[in-house]
Formats: sequence, structure tokens, C-alpha cells
Amino acid sequence: MSSSSQASLAVIGAGSWGTALAILFAKNGLHTTIWGHLPEHMQALTRTRCNEEFLPGFNFPDNLHPCVELEQALENADDVLLVVPSHVFKSVLLQVKPLLPENKRIAWATKGLESGTAKLLHENALEVMGQGTSFAIISGPTFAKEVAAGLPTALTIASTDDRYAKQLAEKMQNSTFRAYTCNDIIGVELGGAIKNVLAIAAGIADGLGFGANTRAALITRGLTEIMRLGKKLGGETETFMGLAGMGDLVLTCTDNQSRNRRFGIALAKGMNPDEALASIGQVVEGIQTANEINRLALRHKIDMPITRQVYRVLYEQVDPKKAVQELFARELKPEFENKA
Repeated sequence: MSSSSQASLAVIGAGSWGTALAILFAKNGLHTTIWGHLPEHMQALTRTRCNEEFLPGFNFPDNLHPCVELEQALENADDVLLVVPSHVFKSVLLQVKPLLPENKRIAWATKGLESGTAKLLHENALEVMGQGTSFAIISGPTFAKEVAAGLPTALTIASTDDRYAKQLAEKMQNSTFRAYTCNDIIGVELGGAIKNVLAIAAGIADGLGFGANTRAALITRGLTEIMRLGKKLGGETETFMGLAGMGDLVLTCTDNQSRNRRFGIALAKGMNPDEALASIGQVVEGIQTANEINRLALRHKIDMPITRQVYRVLYEQVDPKKAVQELFARELKPEFENKA
């Protein structure tokens, strides 16, 4: 239990990213609890003081406490941070809500959309928690291992509650970690979701041996797709050019710490999606997100050719090499759309 003089925070989700953020907050002096849905996993974290399964090599600070029971993790927590896969985001919120006081603030570092509806996660949060709750989204170019190791990192916190965003940023900041704030929830959510789909495309291209020219073109045109859909749904151009947009896109498309990129490479080597996913051994958010972003693009009549080809590879069994060839066979057009 936290003392009245020490700020406390509960991290819900004990994968690699949740663990890295819990370590960050604990190192920054917060009494931090962490909870995951598998009791045996939480018992192992308590016993070893390390997440050997998802983030090996990083010992827990003394004020980081794994909890087998969700109620125990949330008890006396000043802030609650969800770091769970997008396909369970709403169900976890439903578990958490009865255990919290009215109008409790909620933050999340989940990237994706609701499966089957393409709803953004803040829409789920409003449905479950109600209009009176303050929300914040943590997103940006971050790999869990580098955050846990204390390597220099910057990200974005989006919230319409400026005071909440600033308070979270202050709790995250230290000599190697900086958090910027903004109020563009839609832009930050879409940037964090779509970049996973584009990272699969980058992995496919690199796995096929297409080289740096292809990767650079894919990232640049991929950003155009993020901006097309994002602006249609109410996101801001500056967000897509910032840490939660371009920054996260470049990171995820260019480094093999990215599960989505490695998944794409596996597809290019001849694995089917199920085999490629099994080779990763963890959730690959871009798989589900490709389906939902394709759904949104069709609904809003937005041209997203790279996303469309990733969707076809995953859900229509199109050969990855054919998908790339079809991208280059498209009708010629100006690089920049008519602004008239």
C-alpha cells in the first residue's frame, strides 16, 4: 500500500511494454504496482523480481510490486495505466471500472483499434467509463528494452485534460526520458495504430531484399496514408509529423525490435500468417489493425494502397511479392494531392 506522502501508480498489463513503463515509474520514485491476467506469471515476477518471459535482464526496483489480484494492484493507486493488447482493451476496462472511484483518471499505452468495429480506443473508454472521466494516451517511438535500460527516449502524451497530461509527463520525466503533451487524441491514436500495419509492409519489403530505396519510399508514402485517414477523422497534421506519427513510424519500420517488422520479414520468407505469428511468440498488433484500418479506409473512401496490400496478404492470401508489384503497377499520379 502507498503512503500518503508517496505518489502511486498501477500498471495493468505485464508484457514487455507494461513492464518497461512500470520500471520507469518506479525508478522515478512512484510506488508502482503491476498486474497481469495470468496468476502464475505474476507469481514468477514476484519470485524472480524480473519479467524473464517478456523483458529479461531488467531487475525490478524495490518499489515495483507485482500483484496476483487486480484489486490489490488498484488499491490506493493515484493513477491507472493500461498496457494491454487492443483486442482485450475494452474487456479489461470493464474489469477495472468497478474497482475504481467515480471519475477516476485512466491512461493507456495500447496501440490499435477495437476488433470488428474499427472504433478508436478512446471511444471504448468513453463507453465504459463515461463522459466524466479524464483520459490520456501515451504513444511514440519507444522500444521496451531501451526504456527499461534508461536509454534516451521521447514520446507524446495526448489528453484533452491539459493538467492530467502535464502531471503524467512530470511523473515520466527523468534525465533520459522526456514526455511532450498535446490534445490531439485522434491523431495520436491513429498514428500509433497505422504504423504497425506499415511496419509489416516494411518487413515484407526488406525480407524480399528490396533494399533501402524501397524502405524509404514505403515509409514516406505510408505517412501520407496515415495523414489522409487521420485528417479525415479529425487528427491534426502536426501530430502526424511528430513523435506519435513520423517518429513512431520510422522506428517501427526500421528496427528488428519491432514485432510487426519481424512478422513481415517472416511472411516474405514464405511463412503463412499463422506460422509467422507463432515465430514471434507475442501479440503482433498490426495483424488485427490491418483489418480495421482497411475497414475505415473503405468506409470513408480514403485511398490507402500500402495498407490495402498488407490487408490482402493477411486476409486474402495474396503472395507478398505480388502485392509489392501491384503497388508499383498503379496509375501514375502527382506526389502531392490537389489542394484546390
